[in-house]
Amino acid sequence: MTESKILTREQAIQRADQWRAEGQQIVFTNGCFDIVHLGHIDYLEKARHLGDRLILGLNTDASVSCVKGPLRPVVDEYARARLMAAFEFVDAVVLFGEPTPIELIEVIRPDVLVKGNDYTVATIVGADFVLGRGGRVETVALVPGYSTTKLIDRIKQSY
Repeated sequence: MTESKILTREQAIQRADQWRAEGQQIVFTNGCFDIVHLGHIDYLEKARHLGDRLILGLNTDASVSCVKGPLRPVVDEYARARLMAAFEFVDAVVLFGEPTPIELIEVIRPDVLVKGNDYTVATIVGADFVLGRGGRVETVALVPGYSTTKLIDRIKQSY
């Protein structure tokens, strides 16, 4: 069941078009989601409530390494994709290897683009595209004190 929610880019485009034809609002967010924690769960759950379907763009391993450094990710892309797909509030997971998700955003054409409130609309990749199509860009409050980097630091200090 969870594997069926992990889609190729082409499958994600078709699924988004189908949901849109059914009158459903497509929400898109993206991230690395390495070592899943409460902050991730809370964020994704909030994002899902901003529309009818949530499509998650997930950085590939190579992309995570470029963004977070050579020691990341801790969890490989297949495992991260399965974990994300297991959440009931995530409707589809699509891997992307580009430096940013702009290409994925442009082909999926979400109605709502979501990031955490550590971003502003001006700094969210794809915001201009979504707003230009009449969509919305939203930020959601993050749970204070939760981050993968902080978890890794805590683990390193413990051992």
